[in-house]
Amino acid sequence: MNRTVFTLVVIVIFILPLYAQTHFPSYYEQNKFNLTSPGAFKFGLYGYDNPAFLALQPSADLYFTWNNKVGSWSDFNNWGLFAAFPNVGFGVVRNDLNNRNFNDYKISGALGGDAFAVGIGVGWSSGDTYDVNRATYFTVGSYYRPNPFLSFGLIGNFSSESVGESTLDFAVRPLANEVVTLFGDYLIGRNKSSEEIDWSAGVVVEPVDGLRLTGRYFSTDVFNLGVQLSFGSAGITTQINYDKDGNHSFNSYGIRIGAYDRHPFTALSKNTDYVKINLLGPLKYQRYRYFDNSNTLIELLKQIDAAADDESVAGIAINTSGMRINREMIWELREQLKMFKSKGKKVVIYIDRVGINEYQLASVADKIVIDPIGSITLQGFILGRQYYKGTLEKIGIGFRELRYFKYKSAAETFANDKMSEADREQRQKLVDDFYKLAKIDISEGRGFTNTKFDNIVNNQVFFLSAEALAEGLVDTIARWDAIDNIIEKIEGDNKRLVKPGSLREFKLPNDYHWGKKPQIALIYAIGACAMDRGIKARTLVNYVQKAVDDDNVKAIILRVDSPGGDGLASDLIAEVLKKANGKKPVFVSQGFVAASGGYWLSMYADTIIAAPTTITGSIGVIGGYYFNKSFKEELGVTTDYVKRGKHADLGFGMRLPLLNIPIPNRDLNDEELLKFESAIKSMYKEFVQKVANGRNKTYDEIEDIAEGRIWSGYDAKKNGLVDLFGGLSTAIELAEEKSGLNKKDYDLVEYPQRPWFNFGSFIPILLGIETEVKIVKDPLIEDLKFRLKFNGYPMPILPQSDMGMMFNDALLMDSDE
Repeated sequence: MNRTVFTLVVIVIFILPLYAQTHFPSYYEQNKFNLTSPGAFKFGLYGYDNPAFLALQPSADLYFTWNNKVGSWSDFNNWGLFAAFPNVGFGVVRNDLNNRNFNDYKISGALGGDAFAVGIGVGWSSGDTYDVNRATYFTVGSYYRPNPFLSFGLIGNFSSESVGESTLDFAVRPLANEVVTLFGDYLIGRNKSSEEIDWSAGVVVEPVDGLRLTGRYFSTDVFNLGVQLSFGSAGITTQINYDKDGNHSFNSYGIRIGAYDRHPFTALSKNTDYVKINLLGPLKYQRYRYFDNSNTLIELLKQIDAAADDESVAGIAINTSGMRINREMIWELREQLKMFKSKGKKVVIYIDRVGINEYQLASVADKIVIDPIGSITLQGFILGRQYYKGTLEKIGIGFRELRYFKYKSAAETFANDKMSEADREQRQKLVDDFYKLAKIDISEGRGFTNTKFDNIVNNQVFFLSAEALAEGLVDTIARWDAIDNIIEKIEGDNKRLVKPGSLREFKLPNDYHWGKKPQIALIYAIGACAMDRGIKARTLVNYVQKAVDDDNVKAIILRVDSPGGDGLASDLIAEVLKKANGKKPVFVSQGFVAASGGYWLSMYADTIIAAPTTITGSIGVIGGYYFNKSFKEELGVTTDYVKRGKHADLGFGMRLPLLNIPIPNRDLNDEELLKFESAIKSMYKEFVQKVANGRNKTYDEIEDIAEGRIWSGYDAKKNGLVDLFGGLSTAIELAEEKSGLNKKDYDLVEYPQRPWFNFGSFIPILLGIETEVKIVKDPLIEDLKFRLKFNGYPMPILPQSDMGMMFNDALLMDSDE
C-alpha cells in the first residue's frame, strides 16, 4: 500500500473533522439502509456510506429499499434508491421527518484494488431542509484489507461549512471466507447527544450461498435482525428493528436487480444449458485489450474448465468453421474436452472443410456434425523444406555452413539442395509420431480399428459429407444454424445455448475473498529467441525477475513456443528463472516447438510439460556465414574502405536493398574460421552442461541425446528432457498443488502485459480503404534478416521451416511490434 496516500487519507478523514458539528446526514443516517457496516457485507451501500468500496463493484447493480418507520410499509415515506457501476455510484434517500419531506443525494467514485482503495463522494439535499440544516458535503473513504481475515475502513464526512465527522469501520472473518463475519464501527470527531449512535457491532452468517443472516447492536441499545436472499441477478432483503426495550419498532425491505450474485438455487437449473463456442480465426496466446475479439488458448481452457464445474451445463457445442489452430494447441483443447466429458457431459462439434489436424480435434465429440457442402481430408502428415543453395549461387551470394554436430540442420536451407540423412532421420521420426497420435485419438474417438484408420488415410483420403456419414466419420449432416435442433435430439429435450461469459464462475462476485489474492504468474516466451523481437528478452526478463522476487507470486509458469535463436536472449531468461530455485516452483509448458534456444529457456524448470507431438530438444549450436561472390558486381555496386585492425573488414560489404542488412565482401579466412569453430563448440559444451545441471543428469547423459537432435514429446519424455505430457491446464494444476492453492484462492496473472490495441488495424480505415488490408510478414524474409543480423555467430536455432510457424498470427499477437 502506498504510505503517502494512506497518510493523506488518515489526515483528511480523522484530523480535519475533529472539531466540527454536522449539517448533513451523519454516518449512521447514511448507513441506515445497510444491514452491516460498509466493509462487512458485499460492497457496502453502493458508495453511499463508504465510496471506496465502489472499487470492488463488479458490474451494474440497482437496489431499492424502504421502511415503515413512518406510516405503513406501502406508503414509501422513507426509501433509498442506490445504483452502482464499477468505480461509480449514485444514491438518493427520501426522508419524512416531522411532516417535512426532503431528499439526500450523493454521487461517488473510487480507485483502487482488492487490498486498498480510496473513494470520494459529493452529497447534497433538496426539499424541506430548513429544520435539518442540510448543506453540501463531501465524503472521503478508504479501506485496507491486509489479508483474508481483516478489513479496516476509514470514512470522513465534512461540509462546505467546515463541519464533519469521522468513522472507523472494521470487520473480521475468522474462517477467512464469507461464512462468518464479525463487524463493528465507531463514530468520532464531533459532539453527539446521548440519543445519537456512537458505535455498533454485529455478525453476518452465510450458511449457504446467497442466504445471509445479520444481527446488529447499537450503542443506544437498539438492535436489528436481517435476512437477505439472492436469486442470482436479483435478491430481496428484510430487516426487523427493535427499540431499546426489545419491542418491535419498524421493518425495512429491499429489492436488488442487476449484478449476478451467488445463490442457493443452482440445483434448480441443473443440466439446462449448452455452452456455444466459436473457434473462428487464429487461436492466440494473448490478444490486444481493445478492438481484438480473437480467442486465446488460456481463455478457451478456462471456459471448458468452468463449464465442466457448472451444474447448469449439460454440454458444449463447438463451431470449428474457419479456425486456425496449430497441432499442439489442438491436442490441448482435445484433452480439455476429454476432461469435460469425464464429468458426464456431452460435446457436439460442427465442421465444414477440415484436414487431419482439425478432424483429430473433432473426433473427441459425442456427435460430429458436418456441413452439407463440407468435406474431410485425411491425408496423413508431411514435413518438408525448401533449399536455396542454387538460388544463392545464381544471384552470386556465397554461404558457408558452420556445422559441427550431426543433427543440427538449421543451415541446410542455404547450404544444401536436399535433406541430409541425419535431418531426414529425425524428421521422419517426428512425422511418425504425429501419425501415431492422430491414429490413437481418432480411432479411440470414433471406434475405428488401426487397420481401418490406415485404410482411410492410404486408400480413401477425401470424403464429401455423405461419404463421411457412410464411413462413420461423422454422425449427422446439418448447418451450424441447426445445432439447437441437433442438441434437442441428443438430449431428448430443449437446451439453452449460452455464451461462455454466462457461466457461473465468470459472473460470481469476488466478495468471498478479502485482500490481494496470491498469484500464479503465467509468462509467455513466444517467437524467436531475440533481445528486441520474438520473445523480446530485454523486456521479458523484467517480468520474469518481478515474478521471482514478488513474494505474492507463489508459482511461475513459463509457456515456451520458440525455435531458438540468440543464445544471449535464451540465457538471460533462463538464468533469472534459475534464481527461483528453492523460493517457489517453476513449471515450463512447451507449445508447438520448444527446441534449441527454446529448450534453453526450459531447462531450469522444476517440471517440464509437453504435448506428445511438441518439437523439443535440439540441444546444439550452429552458425552460417553469408558473403558476396558476384552479387554486388552484377548490380554494379562497388565498395571501398579504410581500416585499422587485421580483421576490421570482417562483415563489411554492401547493404541489401529493402532489407538494409550488409552482405560481407569476403568469406572467412582460415584463421577466422577456426575462431568461429571454437566459439560454436564452446557454446555447445556450455549448453550441454547447463541442460545437465538443470535436469540433474551428467554431461555424458545429455551429450548422448544432444548433437542438435530434435525430439517429439513422446521421445523427450523417454529420454528425460520432458517430465510429463500435458498443456497449460496441466501446468496450472501442478502449480496449484505445489503452492497449496485452489482455483478460487489465487489470481492467474499473465505477462507480458497486453498492448492496448493494434494501430495497424486502423490504417485501412484512416486511409478510407473499405476492404481489409493486411501486411503479411514473409517467414523466409524474416528469417533471412534475423540470420544476417547474427551472420557467423553461434546460434541455438532450428531451420527456417520450423521458424516460419513463429510468424504465424495463430500464435502471436504481433511478435515483432
